[in-house]
Amino acid sequence: MCLTGSVGPKGKTDNHREDVRLVQMMLNGNIAKLIPLAPLVEDGKIGDGTLGAIAEYQRRVLRMASPSNKVEPGSPTWKALKDGLGQGLTREKFRIIMYPASAQLIDRFFSHFAAALTANSINTALRQAHFLGQLGHESGNLRYTEEIASGSDYEGRVDLGNTQKGDGVRFKGRGLIQITGRSNYAAYGKVRGKDYITEPNNKILATDPAVAVDCSGWYWSDRGINAVADRDDIKAVTKIINGGTNGLEDRTQRTKRAKCILLPG
Repeated sequence: MCLTGSVGPKGKTDNHREDVRLVQMMLNGNIAKLIPLAPLVEDGKIGDGTLGAIAEYQRRVLRMASPSNKVEPGSPTWKALKDGLGQGLTREKFRIIMYPASAQLIDRFFSHFAAALTANSINTALRQAHFLGQLGHESGNLRYTEEIASGSDYEGRVDLGNTQKGDGVRFKGRGLIQITGRSNYAAYGKVRGKDYITEPNNKILATDPAVAVDCSGWYWSDRGINAVADRDDIKAVTKIINGGTNGLEDRTQRTKRAKCILLPG
């Protein structure tokens, strides 16, 4: 989701539904500048409320004497809306990137990202865009911190370190990036000085939001994915995380959305 066409008065703009929704989200991210206007309903429908908020933003922030009531890709209004979301990964940027995650899920996970990004050198906008795009896909917009399947398919997978009876289920995918296998749980625990092998500690990767985020950052840096993200190679990043290219189209679209919000321009 990035702005693909102009948003504004009907007949003078493209007004694709997702473009309108994105502008509504961006305006809501700048709502403090528009007091006493109420937040917009993010329904993707162009109407008087959205047009009025665009015009008011142009009057107050861009000091336009005659607002155009229109937002176009690359325009001063679009750039000002992006700048208004703040520096780095702010809650509003995170919310837009993880759309349509609920407010409850945004609040549950966002506060843990700053530490994970710093600890794992996911410290450029491009690295963060790839990281968030992949996590958005793996977790279904933050809904899942544990693999839906039982994990029995991983039973006996020596390549994952599953050498004991029940390891498949015990160490199924958990965390926002779905860490899988006894070896990975053990390696993560060793680095953090914690026991994630003994039950029920293995489930902490799914039940504790701070750990669900942190173990995902650990896996990312442990596999050297920052260097691949620096090349902006979505296919290579996906192969490291997935072992193949399952969901590549969705991962690509999510990463594009994150780049749109995080990168300058």
